[in-house]
Order: sequence, then structure tokens, then C-alpha cells
Amino acid sequence: MVRGMTTHGGFEPVFCTIVPPHVLDQLARAEDPALSGPARRSLEHDAYQRTKRRLTTVIGAPSVAAPAGAAADQPHRTIYDAHHTQDLPGDQVRAEGSDPGSDATVNRAYAGLGATFELYLKAYGRHSIDGDGLPLDATVHFGENYDNAFWNGEQMVFGDGDGEVFLDFTIPVDVIGHELTHGVTQHTANLTYFGQSGALNESLSDVFGSLIKQYTLGQTAAEADWLVGAGLLAPSVHGTALRSMKAPGTAYDDPNLGKDPQPATMDHYVRTGSDNGGVHINSGIPNHAFYLVATAIGGRAWEKAGQIWYDVLTGGELEQEARFADFATLTVQAARQRYGAGDELQAVQKAWEQVGVRTL
Repeated sequence: MVRGMTTHGGFEPVFCTIVPPHVLDQLARAEDPALSGPARRSLEHDAYQRTKRRLTTVIGAPSVAAPAGAAADQPHRTIYDAHHTQDLPGDQVRAEGSDPGSDATVNRAYAGLGATFELYLKAYGRHSIDGDGLPLDATVHFGENYDNAFWNGEQMVFGDGDGEVFLDFTIPVDVIGHELTHGVTQHTANLTYFGQSGALNESLSDVFGSLIKQYTLGQTAAEADWLVGAGLLAPSVHGTALRSMKAPGTAYDDPNLGKDPQPATMDHYVRTGSDNGGVHINSGIPNHAFYLVATAIGGRAWEKAGQIWYDVLTGGELEQEARFADFATLTVQAARQRYGAGDELQAVQKAWEQVGVRTL
């Protein structure tokens, strides 16, 4: 898929979706056409957008800058409506500073972009996704019953879901934060989207997506549910979310979706050639490590635990092909450098031991 730098010298963006391909593959085999039809179309949409992203990368995408005079500490959001087509970005329906309209999906997308901007600015001093005031664009109502949301290297895109398995993808703010964090990773460590580095890429998006949700709700680590995508699954689905950081492998167990395959420790690491080497599956291991760190430290998870993870993501030492052990080692170093040999360092060291990742 995406491997490092582009031929024209910039960062090569990843096409990242919140719903893993193995979940849509499972749904596409359902006997009920109300389930299989949208899943198949969603897989086709994703394949088309992935190919389009690759072509744009080779040719060279236009750079997007903040408008002249835009305040660095304020987001610059634009929401578009695709009107159930695959044409991006679509028609502009809301601009920065405009009042909410009657479309709840548009309003949720606008608010979610703002929540993501605010967490990165207030907690880490980061000015938008690229650190330099990148405008935040999003398209809603993409495709017909599209069962996904994605970051394509330039903007967010949200489907409405099929109503049978997935609801509107703007409902969970952590889904918005997750996808936009792929943009942060793209502009910093640019982790290769395959194997353990790809699982770290996915995990970082889950981590900061969860922190955005907790920040928005004013929750402590103890109060948070640590679910990614809660509220996205339709009421008839046997499940609570797409993933659980507290208990990977327990988010859903449904006749149509199958069972959540995420492991919580290296003892159950999944070796597979699908899903870019299991990037959405094995991300459960570093996800669980972060949960353990955050709950051991206590308080608001974006402050100390999140700061350690952010330091590693943006510190310049995380290699594109990094494995779990490389990332774990850097978190230990970051905890020691920022907080000394206190409880924070011990929490990080113990968490990686509990999930079976050895630091180097």
C-alpha cells in the first residue's frame, strides 16, 4: 500500500478507513441483500478511492494552505455534501463561523473537526493536522448507504451507513478524531501502513480519537468507556463499538459481523496477509498498552499518557518501519525525559510488560 516518501519528495498519504476491510468482507457474504449489498458497494467505493489516491500521489496533489489572515489558533472548517455520489468534495454547505443548519450530519461533522483541532491545540500546542494551520475539509453523505468513513490524505469523508449494521459515521466524535489523526501521523512519523508499523499507525488514531472523545466529554481515564466507535452500530447488532481499548476482542460478537478479532497481548498476535498485515487487528495490542498506562497514571488521559504518546509520534525518532518494541522503547524514553523516574515511567514500563512487548 503506502510506503514512505513519494517520488515527488513529499509525504505519501495513506487511504485509511475506520471500518476494517475484513468486517466489510464478512458482511458482503451475508445472505440478506440488505447487508451484503451496501458492504459490497462500500468495498468497491474504497477500492476506487484507494486507486484514485495512488494516482493523485504519483501526479502530485495540490497543496492546501490556510486563508490569508486566518488565525493560527482557530480552525478553518468547510463541510461539503456529496449528495450520495462519489464526487469529492461535493457542494459546500457550511463554512467556518457559519451557524448550524438543519442537517444534523453536517453539524456533527463541523463540531467533530473543531473538537479534534481543539484537543491538538490546547493539549499539545499543535496548529491543525499538519502543525501549520491546515484547513479541515469534510464531505458528508458520500455514496449510497456507504458503510465507512475515511481520510484520503487531504480531507475527511463520511458515509451515512446502511441503517442495518452501521449508522451515520459522524455520530461518534472519536471516529472523526481517529481519521484526522491519520493526517497527523502522515505529517509526522509517516508510519508505513503495513504490519506492525501499520498497526501502530491505526493504534495512534484510536488513541487520539479516544482522547478527543474524553476531552470533549470532560472525562477522566477512569470515567471513559475506552470504546472506539460507540454509537455507530445499529441497535440490532450484537456489539457496543468497533473496538475496545480496555478489552480488545470484546467490542462485538455478531452473526453478521463475526467476532471482534483484536488481541490484547502478543501471545495472540495475528499473522495474516489480509488487512495490510492485520493493521486493524493487531493494533489492539498497543491500544491496550495505552489504556493500561492511562488508567495507571489516572486523571485526564490526554495530559500525561497522551503527552508521552504525542512526544513519540512527533519527536522525530520514530522510524517509518517501526515495530511495537521500537515504539515501546521510545515511550519509555519519553516518559523518563518528561516525568523522570516516577509513577509515569513505571506505568509505561509495566503496561508494555503486560501486553508482552519487550522494550529494547
